[in-house]
Amino acid sequence: MKVVLFCHSLVSDWNHGNAHFLRGIVAELQARGHAVDVYEPSDGWSRTQLLREHGIAPLLEFRRAFPQLHSTLYDPAALDLERWLERALDGADVVIVHEWNPPALVARIGRLAPRGCRLLFHDTHHRSRTAPEEMARYDLSAYDGVLAFGETVRQTYLEHGWCERAWTWHEAADQRVFFPRPAREPEGDLVWIGNWGDEERTHELDTFLLQPVRELALTARIYGVRYPAPALEALRRAGLAYCGWLPNHRVSETFARFRATVHVPRGPYVEALPGVPTIRVFEALACGIPLVCAPWRDEEGLFSPGSDYLLARDGTQMRQHLRALLAHPEYAAELAGHGLRTIRARHTCTHRVDELLAILATLAPVPQERSVTESVKRSLSHA
Repeated sequence: MKVVLFCHSLVSDWNHGNAHFLRGIVAELQARGHAVDVYEPSDGWSRTQLLREHGIAPLLEFRRAFPQLHSTLYDPAALDLERWLERALDGADVVIVHEWNPPALVARIGRLAPRGCRLLFHDTHHRSRTAPEEMARYDLSAYDGVLAFGETVRQTYLEHGWCERAWTWHEAADQRVFFPRPAREPEGDLVWIGNWGDEERTHELDTFLLQPVRELALTARIYGVRYPAPALEALRRAGLAYCGWLPNHRVSETFARFRATVHVPRGPYVEALPGVPTIRVFEALACGIPLVCAPWRDEEGLFSPGSDYLLARDGTQMRQHLRALLAHPEYAAELAGHGLRTIRARHTCTHRVDELLAILATLAPVPQERSVTESVKRSLSHA
């Protein structure tokens, strides 16, 4: 089966979490013998910002870390873009287009996709709930349906009539990259990996991260991007060491050097997308590090709060949970082990590819020259 992906970036994960998930999905499809072509714009802001701040070194490191993963750059403003798209789509059985593509490109791919191929739109953002007028601009009439990273998002597409079919397709951890590393002497108590977030969680970060670190006098480190000067000053006052951008494939080894981590979701996800965790939750649990979460509602039953991770309703409870985990290593190990088992049982990119192939198999056969149905059935028989 030939799969074609149009994404914002596969290579750059600078403030771009979708790259984490897509890398795992592409690697899993390739491992099952499928051909996968990935296309990303040459002027994408994530790639552009990464090159501006760090030069070409991260791109070379990406090649070493993921030798099997490749993407092709294209110029969205090229005069011959339509002819180029026809060549890129030629022979495709399945085409997946991420929502962080311009509406005009999404519509054009819909018009040019080969007869008989399956065309899916992939949404991993909160804009469907927080900015529906933006998502209403997308013409998905030629698409077979939407892959939504949460049930709330799926329902939103159907309620607005933006598509006829939609499926919940959660993000997950790539077990090839995220797994427990050998135990070593910790370098600190707590590590947090995340971006400042456009003021979407400034208060929450202060309540659930900065204040607990300061009041418990923890040795803590922060990795991420887009931290304005006031945020950096707040980190300094709280005693947190700011270490800048961290390539996502180094996250697992970084977690192994600390005794716990926390998850502080952004406001729009808590308020508009209940039940939809970010990929950081999946990745932390996959690495076997004890996790404490600021409030979010697991309305879809993905995890077992209290067994997979601890949930803190306020800053006081966050301090209590962190104190208990750091004081009782056996308790921390039990929590981390439970979370790891849940990931391995339900939430890896292997599971998500199984789900994707099952979704494709449910689509009605197309009575045309070439249909994806038989190739999908063959894939399922070998899964």
